[in-house]
Amino acid sequence: MPRIPVLDFIRGAALLGILLLNIVAFGLPDAAYLNPAWAGQVSLADALSWAVMDLLAQQKFLSVFALLFGAGLYMQLARGKCWLQARLLLLALFGLIHSLFFWQGDILLDYGLIGLLIWRMLGNAPASRLLRSGIMLYVCGSLVLILFGLLSRSQPGNSWLPGRADLQYEQYWHLHGGALAFDSRLDALSDGLLALGAQYGWQLAGLMLIGAALMHNGWLQGGFSQAHYRRIALAGIACGMLINLLAIIMQWLTGWDYRWCAFYLQIPRELSAPLKAIGYLALVFACWRRWQQGRVTRLIAAVGRMALSNYLLQTLICLALFDYAGWFMALDRIQLLGLVPGIWLINLLFSWFWLRHFSRGPLESLWHILTRRLAGVAAAD
Repeated sequence: MPRIPVLDFIRGAALLGILLLNIVAFGLPDAAYLNPAWAGQVSLADALSWAVMDLLAQQKFLSVFALLFGAGLYMQLARGKCWLQARLLLLALFGLIHSLFFWQGDILLDYGLIGLLIWRMLGNAPASRLLRSGIMLYVCGSLVLILFGLLSRSQPGNSWLPGRADLQYEQYWHLHGGALAFDSRLDALSDGLLALGAQYGWQLAGLMLIGAALMHNGWLQGGFSQAHYRRIALAGIACGMLINLLAIIMQWLTGWDYRWCAFYLQIPRELSAPLKAIGYLALVFACWRRWQQGRVTRLIAAVGRMALSNYLLQTLICLALFDYAGWFMALDRIQLLGLVPGIWLINLLFSWFWLRHFSRGPLESLWHILTRRLAGVAAAD
C-alpha cells in the first residue's frame, strides 16, 4: 500500500506534539495532568504553562492522531476482514502490555478496542453518513461530562486534589517499581476501561469515523484547493481557540474548582479540539507544496512512518528519566517542557537512522509480521 507523505508528516508532528502533554503525566502525579493546582497552590509560571498547553496542545494532537487512525482504517479495508481484525487485535495486545508493564497512560489499547468496534461501519457507508455519525458520537461523548458533573460529589477526591499520603504513595511506587507499581497500573487500566466505555470511547469512535469520512471524500488526500484548506485552517483554528480560551479563563477564575473544572469546563475544550485538529490538518495541506521538500519536514515524516516505535521509545526515555533516575515529582511544568526538545531530537535521529537501512520501524515490522501470520496473509506488499 503506497504511503502518503503528507499524512506521515502530520502523524509525526502529532506524535511529537503529544509529548508536550505526556511529559507532565510521566513527571508529575496523575492529578497534575488536568489540574495545575493539584498541590493546593500554583505558581504563575505553572499556571501560564498549563494555559498555553491547554490552548495549543491538550486533546488537539490526540484528536489529530485519532482522525488519522480512522483514515488508516478506511485505507486498509481493501486488505479484508481478517487483516484488519488481526492488526487491531495485536495493537490492543501491545497496548495491554504497555499499560500493565510500562506506563499507565497508554492509548494503544483504546485505539485497538475502538477500532475493532467501528471498522465494520466504514465499508459501504457514504462519507456524509460517516461524518454525521462521527460528529454525533463525539458530541454525545463530550456532553456525558455534564452527567458526570451532576453525579459527582462536591468535594474533590485524590484524582483531582491528592493529599500528602496519596502523593507519597504515588512517588514511592514510581521510584521503587515492583508489585506496587504493577497494582497501580492495573488500577489505572481498570479506571481507563471504565472511562472508555462511559465517555472517551464515544469521542474516539467519533473522531475515527470523521477521519474515515475525510479520507473517503478525498479531503485527507489533498483533493481540495489550497484556498479551501486555507479557509478551513483559519476558521477551525480561530473558532477552536476562542472556545478553548474562554474555558481556560473561566477555569483560572474559579481557582480550578473541582466540579466546574473537572467536568463542566472540560466540555468547551473537548468540543473545540476537533475544530483545531482539522484546522491544523488544513494548515499543513495549505502549505504542503512549500514544506514538502524541507529537511525538517522529511525528518518529521520519518517519525510518522515509525509512530508506534517512537511512541514506545518516548515511554522508555521518560521511564528512565523519571522512575529510574528519580526525577519523578522533582521538576515543575516549565522544567518538564524543557526536556521535550531533547526527546524530540532522539525521535528524529532514531527515525532518520533506522529508515536509512530498513523500510519500516522495528515495532512496525513486528506488527506487520504478526498480523500476516495471524490473518493468514501471504501476499507481498
